[in-house]
Amino acid sequence: MLMMNKKIKLPVLAFFIFVLMTSCLKFKKYEKEEKDEIQRYIFSNPDLSFELKSSGLYYTDIVVGTGTHPVTHDTAYIMYSGMFTNDTIWTTNIGTTDTLISPVGEGYLILGFDEAITYMNAGGKSKIVVPSELGYGNSGWNFPAYTPIVYDIFLVRVKPGPGAR
Repeated sequence: MLMMNKKIKLPVLAFFIFVLMTSCLKFKKYEKEEKDEIQRYIFSNPDLSFELKSSGLYYTDIVVGTGTHPVTHDTAYIMYSGMFTNDTIWTTNIGTTDTLISPVGEGYLILGFDEAITYMNAGGKSKIVVPSELGYGNSGWNFPAYTPIVYDIFLVRVKPGPGAR
């Protein structure tokens, strides 16, 4: 077993603590920038009344649906557009016949999108702002780190799942 000299242990430990603390400060900076970006988007759309949910999701109804309210294990049929906060669309199925079909509450969609569906009724339209922690994360692997996403969602219909009401 290798024993490290006390004279070496303290500087090595101090170095690791320093690295850890400075990297945490960088993350806090990026988190603040993301929150500021979300706030700028919300303030630049004063006609929309976003509600901040406890999860961190910003949600507003554009059209309140009158159809079935989805619950976990139901199947949602969805038309949507995903965009950045500068309104640049990066994904959409609007204008196609390719309806997104997804089980509700089973982890097939990003957390923020899945949560938003549970606030809607079939026939409803909503707009959401998804912070990165409920979206594509902060790794920067498939999506830029700390990037909030805006979605327009139209819940076309809901098919009851197992144990239907």
